[in-house]
Amino acid sequence: MDRIFDSLLASRLVVAALAAGLAPGSSGQSAEKPPPAAAQGSVSTAGAHAPVLDAEKRPITAGGFVDAGPVVFQDIAQKAGLTGWRHTMGTPRKTFILETVGSGVALLDYDNDGWLDIYFVNGSTYEAESGKAPAPHAALFHNNHDGTFTDVTAKAGVTNDRWGFGAVAGDYDNDGWPDLYVSNFGKNRLYHNNRDGTFTDVAEKAGVALGDWSTGATFGDYDGDGRLDLFVPGYVHYDLAHPPVPGSEVVGFNHCQFRGVDIMCGPRGLKGEKDHLFHNNGDGTFTDVSVKAGVSDEHAYYGLTAVFADVNNDGKPDLMVANDSTPNYLYINKGDGTFEDASIASGYALNENARETASMGIAVGDCWNNGLLDLYNTVFSDDYKPLYRNDGDGNFTEISYQLGIAAVTIPFLGWGTGFLDFDNDGWKDLFAGNGHVYADVDKMNWGTTYAQRPLLFHNVQGKFELVPPVKDTGLAGLYTARGAAFGDLFNDGKIDVVINQMDRPPVLLRNVSADRNHWVGLKLVGGSRSPRDAVGATVYVTIGSSRQRGDVISGGSYASSNDPRIHFGLGSATKVDRVEVRWPSGAVEKLTLPAVDRFFTIEEGKGIVK
Repeated sequence: MDRIFDSLLASRLVVAALAAGLAPGSSGQSAEKPPPAAAQGSVSTAGAHAPVLDAEKRPITAGGFVDAGPVVFQDIAQKAGLTGWRHTMGTPRKTFILETVGSGVALLDYDNDGWLDIYFVNGSTYEAESGKAPAPHAALFHNNHDGTFTDVTAKAGVTNDRWGFGAVAGDYDNDGWPDLYVSNFGKNRLYHNNRDGTFTDVAEKAGVALGDWSTGATFGDYDGDGRLDLFVPGYVHYDLAHPPVPGSEVVGFNHCQFRGVDIMCGPRGLKGEKDHLFHNNGDGTFTDVSVKAGVSDEHAYYGLTAVFADVNNDGKPDLMVANDSTPNYLYINKGDGTFEDASIASGYALNENARETASMGIAVGDCWNNGLLDLYNTVFSDDYKPLYRNDGDGNFTEISYQLGIAAVTIPFLGWGTGFLDFDNDGWKDLFAGNGHVYADVDKMNWGTTYAQRPLLFHNVQGKFELVPPVKDTGLAGLYTARGAAFGDLFNDGKIDVVINQMDRPPVLLRNVSADRNHWVGLKLVGGSRSPRDAVGATVYVTIGSSRQRGDVISGGSYASSNDPRIHFGLGSATKVDRVEVRWPSGAVEKLTLPAVDRFFTIEEGKGIVK
């Protein structure tokens, strides 16, 4: 049955290429009989697929450009002052898996001036780890309110100087100022916001430093006590003194291969790291309750990104974990301090073919405006990217092929992802950043490239259409993308995208869409019984017969953290008929907005305060 489905995938890809005016190339292997999906010491994919080339014989991951069409994004990173910083991770050769995964990015208003700032996580080098060279540092860029940013990392005390992977923002002590958790290979950091433009690392004192290989964490109040708890997924158990060399005891395989070519080993064949849930004690410390809560990951799967979100609409945050080459986790919050593992039963663990995927990132959003949160996972190349439609009660159906957005994604290797309404038409669109992990992939005839263009799907009232990459625009840029974060960086009502690249300067895709639609942005402030930053709150906005949902979520994408404000596109509507806020405390507040095309601050129990 698997072979039949894999053949069907390959056939669909070729048909899609021909329909798009592209030329399917030759992979050197039969599309009707791909190799086994479970390559030794490699990743879970659907098997080899025939390359898809554009009219100029370029792999579609680095081609397919058009001369004219809608211009959505422009990369203004250099103009904004971001390109003086550069991401670094390992060696250019990328011999080991530690060097390939890349790092995330967080958007947070660290100084509470009403403008989003940017925090880029950095990796490290073997020389730095051994003390023979300075450690690459992370970067905190302050928003200057004029389209530019200033590097304030050293002054703020958030250089990290460790082998970093993820960043997530959340006000864990409810003082009204966002704190920052940075996950590393080695000990993690919990940067407490000192409310004066500086941070102090309190991870050891708080009990959340760990010390293994941590990835994309998430904050959420799982037990409803009004304080943010912290979930930290683990990836691979890695020892610098005993790296995963083929034939060694660490690996167990004589060869680590992908498509018959020797590659770096992992994650399959390597020992995984377990996950950790930390309960917030309310005194600046946390307690590891992973086993008691039922989310410790006893299988030691390869977790890359986690996110708390209420997927069954019972007012309690559930937990999703994107696992690399192993089944994904979906834990349903039982409301008694524990979770039910509904991964398989919910339909989220596997794709439509009942097959595990090499999942990297998670997008969460109500893309059909039916009040239910849907999920989208970015996965490895040679596999389509699954979109899980929420059918209610926490049950999902994977429907990428039904939507017509599966085949086009197969050559791409996806990372940061999110639902965003780029044109403010009232429907959430879908973005995915891409970039390969194998340094020599450009030398192969696999139909994929190391640097890849991003993908943007326009949501046309529930149907998704690929936005063409217009030459010399952001969608035609070739990036080694990893983390991606989404937010209104310029307070102009348009959602921008920030990308942390592997071994390159950042990308800032400013939204320059020509639409004239209206919008509204909401900053929520929780009361005494909710987290102060309102993580876990759900907002419904009604315009005529249309009802949109937005959630305050910490984490997601790939090891990243998005704008904590909720953004709603209103189309041509010049007023909002009704706003309903469901606070984490369980309180429900209904109100009206006096205007559109601006931000409002809503405080629990007080209504609009700004």
